[in-house]
Amino acid sequence: MSGLPDITIGPFKRAQGSIILPGSKSISNRVLLLAALSSGTTTLKNLLDADDTQVMRSALRQLGLSVTDQANNVCVVEGCGGQFPVREADLFMGNAGTAIRPLTAALAMQGGNYRLSGVARMHERPIRDLVDGLRQVGAKIEYELQEGYPPIKISAADIQIKDVVKVRGDVSSQFLTALLMALPLVAIEPVRIEVVGELISRPYIDITIKLMARFGVNVACPDKHSFIIPTKTADAVYKSPSQLSVEGDASSASYFLALGAIGGGPVRVLGVGNDSIQGDVAFADALALMGANITAGEDWIEVSGVKNANGRLNGITMDCTEIPDAAMTLAVAALFAEGPTRLNNIASWRVKETDRIAAMATELRKVGATVEEGADYIVVNAPPQTDWKLPSGGIDTYDDHRMAMCFSLAALGPNALKINDPNCVAKTFPTYFAEFAKVVS
Repeated sequence: MSGLPDITIGPFKRAQGSIILPGSKSISNRVLLLAALSSGTTTLKNLLDADDTQVMRSALRQLGLSVTDQANNVCVVEGCGGQFPVREADLFMGNAGTAIRPLTAALAMQGGNYRLSGVARMHERPIRDLVDGLRQVGAKIEYELQEGYPPIKISAADIQIKDVVKVRGDVSSQFLTALLMALPLVAIEPVRIEVVGELISRPYIDITIKLMARFGVNVACPDKHSFIIPTKTADAVYKSPSQLSVEGDASSASYFLALGAIGGGPVRVLGVGNDSIQGDVAFADALALMGANITAGEDWIEVSGVKNANGRLNGITMDCTEIPDAAMTLAVAALFAEGPTRLNNIASWRVKETDRIAAMATELRKVGATVEEGADYIVVNAPPQTDWKLPSGGIDTYDDHRMAMCFSLAALGPNALKINDPNCVAKTFPTYFAEFAKVVS
């Protein structure tokens, strides 16, 4: 598939089989940075090998760390004990939000001079709320082009935490994640972080806190908007857990679980289940609300068609605050549902790899859906089977991996489907279309 301008898939009648999920992107980039900041050597197993995690690995190597990729998605990281060896660097972060945001915070604590930039779309993705949080503790960060957006320059500064650190939580949970991971490096006494306004994507914060604990730093949560980082001591500093295995990616699981509902199944995903620390496993609950047959174990989930006699899903109304990425899959699954599907509280889609609300509405209309879009919601009404359209120019993917993967589901409709720029899936799941082909017929 490498370099192909487009691929044509379907129409398919059935989906069944099993898939071993690639490692979670969210977990992979967090543990890469935590391992780098720790004392000791960490062996990371089932680490995602994709564009976003290679961006993080490349940046860490540029900062003087030993990050060695081994066979079977194993990576060995030699920790630096909180101090990066290189104090001046120009880092290119691609379009990896899970890399640039936590790394920005960690670099602000280093007393060095750094520049971080990315692709054109990265320079349109906000970082102001993180920078404002870091400036509260004395960080010196300047915007190079547009105020509030990368590229940014970090200068050596005297970091002093004199008061509660406040950060907005309604644009991206990654800003809070970045502060949580970086402030233990300089916590002379306990540090309190307070979230101003609503905190979206709370499950991603829970991932951060659980992983920090694996590396020796336990964050207290006295209430849903407050987080307390312990004083930096011998017992509260990043230490290698020696080895850590990365869960399968729950967001990536959503496409195959939806296939199991739409295509009859059974389709089983291996690598996430009842014991997962990822919030996107709740996608299975959303599918169940739509009428899908779901079963699960400790590290697997299986979907076997739907309960309805007509074989179609039900439209639902859902608050997607906690599963913003997996919610995109629901929007395309709605093409196979009776009645409208309304997804609320998805404003964060607007500032992702593309404006996902606008992109999703545009592409769903191409196949015949009736779509209503708002600032923070989308409503999808499926076309009758006889009224599905064949987009002559294909489905555009906007250099957004999730647009490409989501719309693969539409190949279970009545028409073959052309998907443009399928290689954009390399951001998180380079082998997606090969794995997809194994379960559809």
